Amino acid sequence: MKEKIRQLYLKYRNFILYGLIGGTCAGIDFVIYTVLCYFGCNHLISNIISTHCGIFCSFLLNSYVNFKVSDKLFRRFLSFYAIGLLGLALSEGMLYLMVDMGAMNKIIAKLITVFVVALVQFFMNKFITFKRKTK
Repeated sequence: MKEKIRQLYLKYRNFILYGLIGGTCAGIDFVIYTVLCYFGCNHLISNIISTHCGIFCSFLLNSYVNFKVSDKLFRRFLSFYAIGLLGLALSEGMLYLMVDMGAMNKIIAKLITVFVVALVQFFMNKFITFKRKTK
């Protein structure tokens, strides 16, 4: 039984760690977003600022803790950042549709976008940014 659990962990290790790191960085993103909105900043501007903070935090932690890939760091950062910008575009579109067009609470809408974007970005980063060279 312990061996099966260990094998499952090893198989899904990157996904589990990505989730933990993503949760931490999404929390940072969410707190910054909420504080900016509380002080009157537009929700779309707040999202741009908070998402960038989440992107930088996530790249550093995923590089050194999760995927443990530190070669070609600048190139990997550019890839990660590009994927982060795609996620930002997706979240901006979702926020616009949910808050501006759908009259949803901007905090609840942000929570929804965080989960959708995180899932999309995991697969893109795993197979593009942090892909290891095959021998």
